[in-house]
Amino acid sequence: MKINLISDTVTQPTPAMLKAMVDAQVGDDVFKEDPTVNALEEKVAQMFGKEGALFFPSGTMANQTGIKLHTRPGEQLICDKYAHVYNYEGGGVSFNSGVSCRLVDGTRGMVTADQVEEAINPPDFYHSPLTSLVCIENTTNKGGGACWDIGELKRIKAVCEKHGLAYHLDGARLWNALVAKKEDPLAYGALFDTISVCLSKGLGCPVGSVLVGSRELMDQALRIRKVLGGGMRQAGFLAAAGIYALDHHVGRLAEDHQKAREIGEVLQGLAYIEHIEPIETNIIIFEIDEKKMAGGRFVEKLKEKNVHLIGMGQGKLRIVTHLDYTDAMHERFLQILKAL
Repeated sequence: MKINLISDTVTQPTPAMLKAMVDAQVGDDVFKEDPTVNALEEKVAQMFGKEGALFFPSGTMANQTGIKLHTRPGEQLICDKYAHVYNYEGGGVSFNSGVSCRLVDGTRGMVTADQVEEAINPPDFYHSPLTSLVCIENTTNKGGGACWDIGELKRIKAVCEKHGLAYHLDGARLWNALVAKKEDPLAYGALFDTISVCLSKGLGCPVGSVLVGSRELMDQALRIRKVLGGGMRQAGFLAAAGIYALDHHVGRLAEDHQKAREIGEVLQGLAYIEHIEPIETNIIIFEIDEKKMAGGRFVEKLKEKNVHLIGMGQGKLRIVTHLDYTDAMHERFLQILKAL
């Protein structure tokens, strides 16, 4: 039994999802004539109370489009030092938009409104980049699946409005936060100018992310997506998976969260585990006491048992629970951990 806990991106479509994909009505989405893509975009836009949405092949492309919508070359965005747009999108902020990042030293990938305001460059001081955008990530990947307090997000929104800044949410795992905190997507739609949400992580789709915003912004996003090479033809086969996932796979994220907490409880009892980040959703980030066991050795010992996880650098290891991590796998993994 292979137990793959590297990421929630490793899942396979369920039989019911595959059937929905095979049965999908399709057209040419480059001409906006794919009925299933159009239905997915309308569905996600309505969920967040936005005028429009656009389907993308990846979350990175959706985020990069959001950044390009709100900035001009030479300007600067504000984000936490752990932000995905800074750490894990191949330098796309600078390559695609000619924009620099002002990194804020937050907590587990989350910053405060005061920190954001402090990071804004004076608009009349032409020696420094013009601050034009604030990027938030919820849940925070490098922060261990942490969920933002929506009150703080509202306070940051007030700072953005005060200084005329755009506000973008990298919501790759926003579904996890919504389930964990029992929140309404409409509340997020009311706060952010643009939001990207991923379908191929917690929701278990093979491909796809969606960017939502105003109709005007989505019209601009369509051109940017074209420039980035993101136009797809009969993409309805992929969009059908997204529609199915939104109808059937959101509520079950609570199961992934519960399993993550149970894994954390077992790790807490192991003498060679030095630190575990608080577990709120489906990501567990922890550190090994190198005096008691080398982190690399821990990963190898698990691999010998056909359990796979990933290192995040700086001595941190990551486990991610997901749709294909079954109850049987969970029991097996807990047994393996206890026996190491």
